[in-house]
Amino acid sequence: MDIATLMPVWAAQYRHFAAHECQEDPLYVAVCLALSDSPEMLALMAEAPETQRRPNLLLAALHERLLAGVVHPLAAYFPSRGGKRAPDAELPGLLLDLVRRERASLIQHLRKRSTQTNEIGRCAVLWPALSYVSQQTGCSELALFDFGSSAGLNLAVDRYRYDYGPMGQRGAPEAPDTPRLACRWQGSAALPSAAAWRLVARLGCDLAPVDVLDAEALRWLRACLWPSDQERAQRLELALGLARRHGDLQVQPSSEGLALLEQWLDELPAGVQPVLLNTWVLAYFEADALQAHRARVADLVRGRGLAWLSAEAPSLAPPDCPPPRALPAGNQPGSASLWTLQTAHASGLRTQALAWSHPHGRWVHWLA
Repeated sequence: MDIATLMPVWAAQYRHFAAHECQEDPLYVAVCLALSDSPEMLALMAEAPETQRRPNLLLAALHERLLAGVVHPLAAYFPSRGGKRAPDAELPGLLLDLVRRERASLIQHLRKRSTQTNEIGRCAVLWPALSYVSQQTGCSELALFDFGSSAGLNLAVDRYRYDYGPMGQRGAPEAPDTPRLACRWQGSAALPSAAAWRLVARLGCDLAPVDVLDAEALRWLRACLWPSDQERAQRLELALGLARRHGDLQVQPSSEGLALLEQWLDELPAGVQPVLLNTWVLAYFEADALQAHRARVADLVRGRGLAWLSAEAPSLAPPDCPPPRALPAGNQPGSASLWTLQTAHASGLRTQALAWSHPHGRWVHWLA
C-alpha cells in the first residue's frame, strides 16, 4: 500500500493506543492524539519495517531524543526529563517542531531499533507461573529461556521480591537494592504455593540484545518506558544494578531463536525442566512465520519435554487453548495479557490458560 492509503490506518492506531494502551499516561495520550492528527508526523511510520510500525516505536524514538539531552521546550512535559507541565494546546506544535529538528535521528531509530521494554513487572506473574510449572511437572530444578529478552532482566525472576498484598510475599529477601514488585492478586484462586524450585540455567535471545554496560543501549531501554511512570523507571534501575553485579544474564543475538533453544536444550543436565518464555513478542511475527513458530515449539514440547509459557494479547494465544474465563470487570481488556501454558501429556499436548494480567504486572487474575 502507498503512504496515502496507510495514513488513516496509522491515525487509527494512534487513537486506539491513546484510548487503550497508554490511557494511564496523560502525556502519551496527548502525544498520540497529536500524532494522529498530523500527516507529516504520521508519515514517519513508513520508515520502520512493516512488523515494527507500531505507535510505541515512534514514542520511544521521540523519548530517546529528549533523554539524550536535546534541548527543546517539549522536555517541559516529560517527567523523565524533570518536566512538570501538563499537556495543553501548545503541545502539538512543539511536538511537530521537535520532529522536524530531530528528523534524521528519528528515522535512524525507526529503521534500526525495535521496542524493548524489558518490563520486569511481568515477573510478578512469571514467579507464580514457574511455581505452577514446578508443581505440575514435579521438577524442582528449572531452566528458563526468554525468547525476545532485550537485556534479559526477566531471567532474574528469582532475584526480585513480590508483594501480593493480603496473599503474602514471595521471592528474594527484602533488601534496599532488591526490586520490590507490587501485584494485586484478584479473584478467589489461591496463590500457587511457594514451591522450593530454583533456576539452574537461564538464557535469553534477542534480535538486538541490550548490553547492561552500554550507555547508549540503556538510554534506548529507558526511552521505551512511559515518561510519566517513575516507579517503573526506578525499578528498572534497580534491576540493571542487580544484573551488573551478578553478571550472568546472558542474552545472545539471534534471528533463529528456536535453533538456539534446541542447542540449549541439548546442553541441559538430566532432570531439569526447561521453560520457554515469551512476553508481548508474537505480535511482531507475520502470519506465516507465527504459524511455523508455533509448530516448531509444539514439536519441542512433545519431543523434548519443554514447557511453553506465553504472555501475549488474547488473540495470540495458542489455537488449541480453551477459551479462558472472561476478564473481571473493571480491568482494561484491550491491553491485558493472557498467560498460557503448553506442556506434553500422554494424550498429546495440553494447553491451558493460566492467568489474565496487567501488561506490566500490576494485577493478576489467576485462572489455573
